[in-house]
Amino acid sequence: MRYRVKTGMAAWLLHRITGLGLVVYLILHINVISSLHDPAGFNKVMAFLGSPVFRFLEIGLLAFVLYHAINGIRVIWVDFFGGSTQHAKIFWVLAVIGVIIFVLGAIPMIQHGVHGLDAGFIHW
Repeated sequence: MRYRVKTGMAAWLLHRITGLGLVVYLILHINVISSLHDPAGFNKVMAFLGSPVFRFLEIGLLAFVLYHAINGIRVIWVDFFGGSTQHAKIFWVLAVIGVIIFVLGAIPMIQHGVHGLDAGFIHW
């Protein structure tokens, strides 16, 4: 007998993965911010964090935050408002809403990143 991964299991797993990713991000963010004491070091770190790799990772951060928040809404709906019989439908409706919000948020980030690359100077 093979186990099939269904919507609820996938949503649960992705919620845990995005939660752990956000915890790692917050730890790194606090570490970077707390280690900046002088203006020269701050400018050096900001130049490094303005690189194309980190701009791409910020778009990934947007995806993590959106998924975690929207799935959290689904969990609240299922747990407190009796949506357990419709959790798969709720997941897909909220997933579509999440994708729309992601696209609307990612487009300006991508445009800003491309503009910075075109100018030859990366400044976020």
